[in-house]
Amino acid sequence: MGKTKYEIITEARNILGLPEKATMQQIINSYRELLKKWHPDKCKEDKDKCKEMSIKVIEAYRIIIDYCSNYEYSFTKEDVARSLSPEDWWYQRFGDDPLWGKGDG
Repeated sequence: MGKTKYEIITEARNILGLPEKATMQQIINSYRELLKKWHPDKCKEDKDKCKEMSIKVIEAYRIIIDYCSNYEYSFTKEDVARSLSPEDWWYQRFGDDPLWGKGDG
């Protein structure tokens, strides 16, 4: 029996050294760092191992990017509001209220 989609994505995430939640920039940065580390042209040690790891890193990146590119983003007011920073969330609820708002400190 083959691996589930979750298992495939988790394996790819682990190869890239990503946490369970990652930004697109974290994914890209991790991919670039690992590819620099394992690229066969840059490798001074075991060229075969470096080639194998480069292939794994590239495949893991493709799996993660494919998953991310097929993700449906919601731009509804409610969903955007859920992604507010803590400061913006507080300000949205209390505004410039002298007791509860941002105030002057």
